Amino acid sequence: MAVEVSILVEGGKAAAGATLGSALGPLGVNVGQVVQKINEQTREFAGMRVPVVVRVDPNTREFTLVVGRPPVAALLLKEAKKEKGSGKPKGEVIGDVSLDAVKRIAEAKGEDLYGRTIEERMNQVIGTCVSLGLTVGNEDPRTLLKARTAARGSR
Repeated sequence: MAVEVSILVEGGKAAAGATLGSALGPLGVNVGQVVQKINEQTREFAGMRVPVVVRVDPNTREFTLVVGRPPVAALLLKEAKKEKGSGKPKGEVIGDVSLDAVKRIAEAKGEDLYGRTIEERMNQVIGTCVSLGLTVGNEDPRTLLKARTAARGSR
């Protein structure tokens, strides 16, 4: 039976430090190889924290990686070229993202989001924009959500 170790690493910058070393060392896995693979597979998410699960077969000492996707907030902040969200999201706008970017993020996150359709998933991403203090296409995301909901209801 495989042993699973779940970690959160910065994309492309995993290190064989205390977290990985203490978790994987006793399993007899080459921690250096694990770190190298994690960095290869998370490089595209540089600057973002990425969930990774390392599955180790204790008998063979072989491992597999399951790399998750960064949170919606991290993807939106990267798109807006911002380090962090607003401290006062209802009154302070820190940046803007396009509706195309919202759709790309909703598609990339896929079933990690709760919506059944791409429209519902996009609405969830737009909701995250509210929390971060981001506008969508230079429009208040709350106004946009109301308009999208009204348009869907009239179909």
